[in-house]
Formats: sequence, structure tokens, C-alpha cells
Amino acid sequence: MTLSSPNDSESLNQQLKDLLPILSNHPHRQLIQRALGVLTRIAEEDTERPNWKILTASIEDLEQGFKKFYPYRHTRKIAIFGSARTLKEQAEYKMAMEFARCMTQSGFMVITGAGGGIMQAGNEGAGRDNSFGLNIRLPFEQGANSAIQGDDKLIDFKYFFTRKLFFLRESDAIALFPGGFGTQDEAFETLTLCQTGKYGPVPLVLVDKPGGDYWHSWDDYICKQLKAKGLISPEDTSLYTITDELDVACQTIKDFYRVYHSSRYVDNLFVMRLTLELPDEKVEKLNQDFADILSQGKITKTAALPEEQKDSETINLPRLCFYFNQKSLGRLHQLIAEINQYEVVCDATEHPELK
Repeated sequence: MTLSSPNDSESLNQQLKDLLPILSNHPHRQLIQRALGVLTRIAEEDTERPNWKILTASIEDLEQGFKKFYPYRHTRKIAIFGSARTLKEQAEYKMAMEFARCMTQSGFMVITGAGGGIMQAGNEGAGRDNSFGLNIRLPFEQGANSAIQGDDKLIDFKYFFTRKLFFLRESDAIALFPGGFGTQDEAFETLTLCQTGKYGPVPLVLVDKPGGDYWHSWDDYICKQLKAKGLISPEDTSLYTITDELDVACQTIKDFYRVYHSSRYVDNLFVMRLTLELPDEKVEKLNQDFADILSQGKITKTAALPEEQKDSETINLPRLCFYFNQKSLGRLHQLIAEINQYEVVCDATEHPELK
């Protein structure tokens, strides 16, 4: 690897010198050392220039994504997918725009692919202040739509895989409107990651125009070809909700965070944060109804674990913890739905958009 000029070399040397004293006290120094170790090992190997170009461009994509999303990390966001070919006069366009407006009025932000059609409808409905646009640089398309063009929250990605990473990493819900190959790719990749526990749990709504059959026809294929033939679990269809009603689409997402807040693993223990503490009898009922998803033990109530003490935004939230078998993701969604149906004395949905 060579630098383009002596000045570049001097600048790099100075950056490395400046980094060393910072690294010794940095809270994430171990991870930084791992990253630097990877770069060092690759530099020592006989790798080709195209590999360095891929690596560098990927890191630059990640860098700008991290930077742009960081100020909004505590606000829930919804990714809206759908066809770039949908026209403004079509019912799907108008519905996507109203959906985005409805969700931003509830405090959420919207992420789209920054193109035309459904993407533009999402950005228009959300407004610039509540919109992100994740554009992909292509030789023949696509320029950013007028609703997000020039905004600081418009991000241009070189690679699809880094773009997709941020769509899902930053989204607390997914809304899919009718679309072509790209929309289908996004639908199936999202479902695959949900099914395997690599993403979520989050609400996934498949939205059509009133009376439309796009997603119902899609669901027929899922049920007849995948579910009926044992290629997916029967509970996997619980990962998504199909609707042609705007109110249902919006409420499905808001209801998902009615009592459920978020979750994480502490070693092999699945920790589910809630907006309120459940009564003991409700937890016992969960143990009776969902014993099949436990690899051992029972569902128990707990406060923040020692490993969570640095999570200041969630430290005061009550928890449920259990040893999840890590394969019954459809059933896990059913468990969350059951938790969210519990009658609450206080309004647990006052700020579902905060995380």
C-alpha cells in the first residue's frame, strides 16, 4: 500500500501519533485495537489493490452512516420500502405519504432509499426534518428525490451491502409497499434476518392500497409453497402483518412498543426491557403459554443487570429475562404481542418513539 504524496504520509504519521494517547484511555480501546489489528494484518499480506479499494470504500460508507445517524440515535425510525416507479397519482403513493405523515406525528422518523416513487412519498409525508435518505451511487440512476435532496440527512453509499446495513441497523420498524425485484429483495432479506435473530424483534408491516391484492398474493405463495411444505415454521408468518388500512399499519407499529421497549443478550440470557412492570400472575401465564421457546429455566422479572449499568437510557426500565432457544423467532413475536395486549393503568405509549 502506497500513499499518494509525502504530505499524505506525514499527515498519517501525525494522526497515528495523536491517536496513541487517546487510545490508552478510550472506553472502546479494545475494539479499536482489534480494528487496527485487522488492517495491520491485511497490510502485511500480499493482497491486491482492488481489495484495498473495497475495504476503504466500505469503511468510508460506515463512517458517514455512523456520523449522520448518531445525533438521532434515541429516536425510533421506520424504513419505508417500495417501488421507485409508483406515480404520484397512484393510490399506493398517496398511502405511503399519509403513512409517513402519521408516523412522524407520533414521533418517529422515516428512512427511505432517497429515490422516486414510494421513497419520495415517504420523504414528502415525513418532511425534511424527520427524513433520512440512503441513496446508492449508480451510473444510470438514481438521483435523490426533491423531498430529501440537499438535506444533511441524505447519505450517498457506494455499496448496497453497507446501505442495507444502515437501513436495518437504524430502523425500529419496517413498512413495505408494493414494488419490484428490489422491494422483494428487501422483504425477503428482512424476513430472513428476523427469522434467524440477526435483526429485531421489530414490527414488519406489508401495506397495500385499499382492496389491493399485492401482499395477499405474495402471502399465498408463502403459505402454499413455504409454510405448507415445511420450508419455514408455521409461526414465521407472525413476523409480519398485512394490511390495506392506513390506521392498522400505523397502529401495528405503535402497539409493538406499547409495553415492549427493546431487548438484548447478556451472554446467553435474553433480556427484554419493558415500559412498565408486569404483575407476577401475568409473568406466570407467559411461562405457561411460552415454555416451548425456553431452552432452560423460566421467564423471570429483573431490574437492569450489572452488564447493563452503562445503558443509562434504559437502566430504570423493568425487565423480563429468560434463556431463549434462539430459533423460535415467530413465537417470540407472539410473546411480545401477548405482552403488549396487557391492560395498563398508565399510558405506556406516550413516547414509543424514544429508545
